[in-house]
Amino acid sequence: MLPRQSPDQPPSRMSAEQPVRPGEADVPGAGRSKQGAAVLIVDDHPVVRHGLAQFINRERDLYVCGQAGDAHAALSAIESLQPDVAIVDLALKDRPGIDLIKDLEVRHPGLPVLVLSMHDEGLWAERCLRAGARGYIMKEEGTEVVVAALRRVLGGEIWVSNAIGTRLLHRLSKGAAAAESSPLSTLSDRELVIFRMIGLGLSARDIAGRLSLSAKTVDTYRDRIREKLNLKTGPQLLRYAIIATLEEG
Repeated sequence: MLPRQSPDQPPSRMSAEQPVRPGEADVPGAGRSKQGAAVLIVDDHPVVRHGLAQFINRERDLYVCGQAGDAHAALSAIESLQPDVAIVDLALKDRPGIDLIKDLEVRHPGLPVLVLSMHDEGLWAERCLRAGARGYIMKEEGTEVVVAALRRVLGGEIWVSNAIGTRLLHRLSKGAAAAESSPLSTLSDRELVIFRMIGLGLSARDIAGRLSLSAKTVDTYRDRIREKLNLKTGPQLLRYAIIATLEEG
């Protein structure tokens, strides 16, 4: 068992026995006898959160001050815990992670956000950086890479893979965005989120509920996505979306 929080721990940190919202946010391992940068983990899989927290808590200059299972709990935790950095997954149950990143950019512009996701970095890394994130890591990377990225973004720098960094530098050297190889790159952030939800088998009504939209608006998005991808029918869109989502892992 990790040691309890020391008496001189800053009062802005919440103790291990004070969850932000039962079942959705907690702070196991928050009590530390040392000082360091406070990390909030936002992921809808408890196993991922707790495993990552155990690893981070071994570092001398980092500790996990809290965990959140969805966007709502994350916003509440940030207000209560005042973390120094947040690790955010894109696949959250209540709202898309990229929407949370945009919210944090407005509400907490000084909070560095590091995205840790299974979503294809070729499609999502630049979108997340534009939304306000400071870094993007695929979940297939080792936990030591996550720690290195945390230190980088805490230092005010950007963290992306070598492949994404090279692409960004190439675009900068050309003075304009280079042509994208994937047709999905033509989709807006919202369209790409809906495309992925289609691939997960969600109905228009389900998607509407997740995104606080009307079913009619979702249908309009579906038609727009289909046109951008040069697909003639709804079943073709569904098949394409399922294959693309499966390829993401």
